[in-house]
Amino acid sequence: MPAGKKSSIRKERPMKIAVLGGDGFCGWPTSLHLSEQGHEIHIIDNLSRRWIDTELGVQSLTPMDSIQERCRIWKTLTGNELHFHLLDLAKEYERLRQWLAEEKPDAIIHFAEQRAAPYSMKSDRHKVYTVNNNVNATHNLLTAMVETGIDAHLVHLGTMGVYGYSSVGAAIPEGYLDVEIENLEGEKKGLEILYPTKPGSVYHMTKSLDQILFQFYAQNDGVRITDLHQGIVWGTHTDQTRRHEQLINRFDYDGDYGTVLNRFLIQAAIDYPLTVHGTGGQTRAFIHLQDSVRCIELALSDAPKAGDRVKIFNQMTETHRVRDLAEMIARMTGAKVAYLPNPRKEAEANDLIVKNEQFLALGLDPTTLQEGLLDEVVEVAKKYAHRIDRSRVPAVSAWTKDIAKRVETDPEGKRLKSVS
Repeated sequence: MPAGKKSSIRKERPMKIAVLGGDGFCGWPTSLHLSEQGHEIHIIDNLSRRWIDTELGVQSLTPMDSIQERCRIWKTLTGNELHFHLLDLAKEYERLRQWLAEEKPDAIIHFAEQRAAPYSMKSDRHKVYTVNNNVNATHNLLTAMVETGIDAHLVHLGTMGVYGYSSVGAAIPEGYLDVEIENLEGEKKGLEILYPTKPGSVYHMTKSLDQILFQFYAQNDGVRITDLHQGIVWGTHTDQTRRHEQLINRFDYDGDYGTVLNRFLIQAAIDYPLTVHGTGGQTRAFIHLQDSVRCIELALSDAPKAGDRVKIFNQMTETHRVRDLAEMIARMTGAKVAYLPNPRKEAEANDLIVKNEQFLALGLDPTTLQEGLLDEVVEVAKKYAHRIDRSRVPAVSAWTKDIAKRVETDPEGKRLKSVS
């Protein structure tokens, strides 16, 4: 948390909370944050993200201990136990149902999905894996919640990408859109619908499918659900991960899992060109990691009732054009900017206006790019620069076979070398 910024944390009654995907980029700091609030935290994870590192031949910029060791360190520091359960939601339905029936969590936070759009587009195999993993995990969870009869609040981490990135000249509402339709008598009738989805990758498509599953189980079975449409996360530390070096969060820099702003900061730290794809006219929504975990806490405190519609929040704090970010970081660090062919199939430029009043009303005090935390990320990148394999920095996963033919795989040219 930036110096001088006051925490507005509200103390809620202690809950038993299952954090699905609690070993991941957002899941781990969320687990620590909620544990410090006094909640009983159960991390459920199949550790697939660690296996994907092995598949891709890359590692987190920051060194990560085993999940068991991380949990041990946290208990040593705080006295709070993090319970870890190795379980695959997409494949082990019976074990999941049994665990829910026995433990009866008060809340379930669902991060347990393959989260990278480029990875989901690498090949047909990666498309199939992403759909099977993400959609089956979500549906298995919803079915198990209904079958066991538990009254848990489900909080799902979705993405702003379900809305698509187009310029409509109007602010994107928080999940729902009021429309008018004409009935057979010619009268105008008001109707509330989900904001139309326009997924830009297989990953985003699975998050769009999640929305439909949530709508059905909320209306059919009264499952209490909050869906968080999150922007791109930047930053590496939270108040809790700073406590001990072995609690540090994972930090992805590669072309498949690294998020755009974090990748720019890492590239600047190792004297690598800032890789802007296309014109850089893409506008995206962003949120700092500390704000992300804070939003989870706020969502838990504002649970819907059984029978309510799915509660949808836009979990973001600011929007920026990609080339503007690159130029800002270039001025800050002296790095060069390289404009490369875009491996994605998307518009060259878009506007993005997003409503996010609900979290602000609940007390979110946003962390912005101007608050000095960009330098912190650069320092982390410099500290662990020896762990970076420069050959894994380029974004080379193409959206179509035709696009793949023009993807730039070597932005550094003859200087390309591995330093890991």
